[in-house]
Parts: sequence; structure tokens; C-alpha cells
Amino acid sequence: MENTDITKPIKNIEPWWQRFVAGLNEFYHAPYRQTMARAARDEEDFFMLLMFAESLGIDNPASFYTLELQPLFLENFHEWHTRMGMDRCPFDHVGCC
Repeated sequence: MENTDITKPIKNIEPWWQRFVAGLNEFYHAPYRQTMARAARDEEDFFMLLMFAESLGIDNPASFYTLELQPLFLENFHEWHTRMGMDRCPFDHVGCC
């Protein structure tokens, strides 16, 4: 009987402790969330440029490795080229716009 009474408070403390740790993580990460999202978007934009550079007429030394990734990222291409300031799709063979 005494063992069950001792373990009850420990079980009640765990969820409180986990909520406290989650709150501390949120407090620490919240100011940097927008900065990290912007950095991730910039990194993705650079990767998309690297993948489609050869198609845009820019010499790309890694085109052999990025050519097989183009079909996977083609669905995100419209968002990318509008974010880069291209109103229309620069390719004739891609009908995204």
C-alpha cells in the first residue's frame, strides 16, 4: 500500500514537468521561428535555382546530379518562380502558368 502512495505523486509530476519543458522550449524558440523559416526558404530557393539552372540557361556543374530531382520539385516550381520575380514560367515545355 505504501508503495502505491509514493508513486502517485511522481506520476502527477511528470506531465507538469513535460509541460514546463515544452513552455521553456517555446519561450526560447519563438523569437527565432520567423528567422529560421526565412533561412530555410532562402536555402530552398537556392536549391531550386541550382536544380533548374541548366534549364534557365545558366551553366551548372552539378546538372548531372540535379537532373533526376527536377520531376520531384516541379510541383513547387510555380511558387518558386513567382517568388523570384518571374511572372510567367520561363520554360516553354512546363505549363504551370
